[in-house]
Amino acid sequence: MGTIKTKEQIELMRAAGRVWASVMDLLAENVRPGVSLKDLDEIARGSIEKAGMHPSFLGYKPAWANESYPASICTSVNDVVVHGVPDDYELSDGDLLSIDMGVENQGWHCDAARSFAVGNVDKKIHNLMNVTRLALDAGIAAAKPGNRLGDIGHAIESVILEHGMYVVDSLTGHGIGNKLHEGPTVFNFGDAGTGAELVAGICLAIEPMVAIGTGKIVERRDGAFLTKDGSLAAHFEDTIVITPSGAEVITASSL
Repeated sequence: MGTIKTKEQIELMRAAGRVWASVMDLLAENVRPGVSLKDLDEIARGSIEKAGMHPSFLGYKPAWANESYPASICTSVNDVVVHGVPDDYELSDGDLLSIDMGVENQGWHCDAARSFAVGNVDKKIHNLMNVTRLALDAGIAAAKPGNRLGDIGHAIESVILEHGMYVVDSLTGHGIGNKLHEGPTVFNFGDAGTGAELVAGICLAIEPMVAIGTGKIVERRDGAFLTKDGSLAAHFEDTIVITPSGAEVITASSL
């Protein structure tokens, strides 16, 4: 289980979460056909730095990566599940875009993601986004003292399967704090009542990734993960702190 954070550390993460929410709201206003992924990255970096904080992803090199990450956000389009690097691609009517972003405040991080429908999209995209959002909400509701990690995964998986969609089960959520990724691993599937017990002061990034197809993925050379069958995928994520009364979402936004 991850380390228990102090009130002061949690407050630094809350402040990062408030910046995250305002920047993601600004990005949402700019998600439209004709806007490039690099444009969105520039908006994010400039806005985070203007707030006196740092993009957590920029220059980040996790243990599994060959190179440091070159951008401030991840932009994953259609069959790209996560870790898409912003480039000159211009969004098109009908695209599904997931934006993942972290904000660091005096060494303390938050990490969250949202998926967006670009212009006029097929109904199946709205359904996929809604199910992924519902799965995240279910996972957050299960994150309370006395429950266990398996309760979070079970809640997420149950929503996804109930709606006939598929868990991307080889990608997970994680603990978070003064490291962007720390223990524990937060699976998007599992058995209720199993795993480590949840206690107040633990901070988690809960992030269901859901596909219309099988949920199996492949890694592209640039580190992005795509669905193996080319099916659409969505990604919603929030950073939470477990309090005595339940989960507090520190990346809460209007989205």
